[in-house]
Amino acid sequence: MSRIGRMPITVPAGVEVKVEAGNVVTVKGKLGTLSRQLHENMIIKQEGAVIVVERPNDEKENKSLHGLTRTLLNNMVEGVTNGYSKKLEINGVGYRAAKAGKTLTLNLGYSHNITFEEKDGITFDVPDSNTIFVKGIDKQLVGQIAAEIRSKRPPEPYLGKGVKYDYERIRRKAGKTGK
Repeated sequence: MSRIGRMPITVPAGVEVKVEAGNVVTVKGKLGTLSRQLHENMIIKQEGAVIVVERPNDEKENKSLHGLTRTLLNNMVEGVTNGYSKKLEINGVGYRAAKAGKTLTLNLGYSHNITFEEKDGITFDVPDSNTIFVKGIDKQLVGQIAAEIRSKRPPEPYLGKGVKYDYERIRRKAGKTGK
């Protein structure tokens, strides 16, 4: 039995979960609404403030989907309750971020500025010119946008310049040595 899949999901007060035909799950909370089509083989049961995900049999595909379905459902409940956030740090001389309205502008040493627009419930917070917070209720979308920002100038191993996650450690390399 999947250790993750068999754990029940506790629905906090103020969160409404609806499971419709075809395993379309809609989760509504104080931060917004998320809806997702989960695999039709999984059995999603709601008993009061607890949701349990079960699988019909022990086939390999259903075993794989059991934990995944439970995790996706838990991420939806967590997202509409608390939201998700990723912190990015910018290192480098002249590298900076600025937010004007709903537009995030990055100056990363290229001949042009790179811009990102807030959309799909994703917001940017720039407390200082070297820190960016990507916030939203959809965990997958927050991670995707943060990865796209990081990909514009990934950190390099010699000087450590670039955009990195706050928890990321850059493995530094020694440069050339003279004779």
